[in-house]
Amino acid sequence: MRIVFFGTPDFAVASLEALIQANFDVVAVVTAPDKPAGRGQQLQSSAVKQYAETLGLPVLQPLKLKDPTFIEELKLYKPDLQVIVAFRMLPEVVWNLPLMGTFNLHGSLLPNYRGAAPIHWAVINGETTTGVTTFFLQHEIDTGDLLFQETEPIYPDDTTGDVYDRLMKKGANLVVKTAHAIQAGKTQPIPQDETMAMKPAPKLNRAMGEVHWSKTGSEIYNLVRGMYPFPGSHTTFQGKNCKLVHIKFHPEVIPDLGIGIWDTDQKTFLRVGCQDGYIEILEWQMEGKKRMKIDEFLRGYNLTF
Repeated sequence: MRIVFFGTPDFAVASLEALIQANFDVVAVVTAPDKPAGRGQQLQSSAVKQYAETLGLPVLQPLKLKDPTFIEELKLYKPDLQVIVAFRMLPEVVWNLPLMGTFNLHGSLLPNYRGAAPIHWAVINGETTTGVTTFFLQHEIDTGDLLFQETEPIYPDDTTGDVYDRLMKKGANLVVKTAHAIQAGKTQPIPQDETMAMKPAPKLNRAMGEVHWSKTGSEIYNLVRGMYPFPGSHTTFQGKNCKLVHIKFHPEVIPDLGIGIWDTDQKTFLRVGCQDGYIEILEWQMEGKKRMKIDEFLRGYNLTF
């Protein structure tokens, strides 16, 4: 079974590596074009390309997926199956190419959290369970018939980074399981339930990470966890932008510590009132400074209110 693998970030590398280790015949890899990165804006290859090149695998990097030249090149590899992990939306002319189909790995329990940021939104919304899903591609994004699913708990202190790392490994195993089942002709695709109330997972941007202290402590806590490590949550403190790294919610109303009111003992704690208690800042990064635990920050910064 000849496989062409589509993917870009490190999340996809784990699945590609798992397929190789399971002795599947991966004949080519498709990934994003190199992009300028860093202060020097030098061209940077994707994590998938870097890994594929260590194995000597052919790498295709089309600017446009409908480009006839790319389509013809893809056909030369005669794929029986295509595997998609963390890649952009494919046109039908691409996903309909292999006889055995094209399947995708998604970082949620579909049909919930369709979209670009399923792991982030599960944490932001305070979910206690998520998972990974494999499904056959069809026209609308993340809507194809389900193949396999595996669940994964989200623990109270988990950040998106924590869940991402676990789902990356769990997803890689599920990709191998799915490929084996397709090769053996032992899949029973199930249509997604379009009648259930579904939560979306749209692409995130920095503005979505702004903390509004008028919200509940749980909402703020989940936002900070869900936006870490990228794109990050932030607030304005004494005219400076501060990235929030680690916070704790205390469901305790303190007199004179109203919504958005800050308080500190100048030594060990910095806290701010919210709707139903207060948030303690444990670690953050103030504009122009390095990331610091709050006691370290307080030793070098004289706060006035």
